[in-house]
Order: sequence, then C-alpha cells, then structure tokens
Amino acid sequence: MQSSRMKIREKNPPLKALIERLDKAGTEKKAPIWRAVAKGLNRPSRKGYKLSLYRLEKNAKDKEAIVVPGIVLGSGDIKKSLTIAALKFTPSAKEKIEAAGGKCLGIGEMLEKNPKGSKVRIMG
Repeated sequence: MQSSRMKIREKNPPLKALIERLDKAGTEKKAPIWRAVAKGLNRPSRKGYKLSLYRLEKNAKDKEAIVVPGIVLGSGDIKKSLTIAALKFTPSAKEKIEAAGGKCLGIGEMLEKNPKGSKVRIMG
C-alpha cells in the first residue's frame, strides 16, 4: 500500500517495498527520521548517496548509529566503532567497518531494532 504523501519512483520491487515500509513506519511511529530515509532512497540512482569511510571517520562520533540512504564506499580508513545501516556496502567498506569493531546492517534491520529512530543519525 503506497502512502498518499510520497509518490514512489519506479524502483526494483525490494527497494520499493523498503521505501513503503520506511514511509509507513515514519508516519505510524511518529518517527520522521524513517520518512527522511525513505525520501533519500526514493531519489534517482544517479543522484543517490555515496558515502566514504573517510567522511564517516571525520564526521561521526564513536559508538554512534548512522543510516546512509545509499552506498558506503571503502575509500579511507575508519577507527571508530559505528553501527551503520545502508542500502549497500562495498566489500572493502564492510571489512574495514567490522575490523574497527563496528556493525554493518541493512536499513530494514535498523528499522526493526529501532522503530522510533531514537539516537540514529542520517548521513549522505
């Protein structure tokens, strides 16, 4: 069921379902962060978010929970233990995050673990 507030672009079926789920959770749980993530995922792929480990290391605090409505790239190094939820991770990014003691989750997993979206920050 599509939300009446957000028109979802033509996407692959799993991504479209995730966007609808995030939009619905944002409305029902009164958690605007999930609506913002849905909006970020609903962008055209050429304008999608790509975030490097360098930017994560520079801008995130240790032990922070981050949502990236796009792809996490492996360029740069990371020393902080972060919980990161993203649409995709490059293999090198996943390896470096886990080596630093962090966790890599899907956005749907983060939504299940934290339906209110408290203490989660969006980076893009």
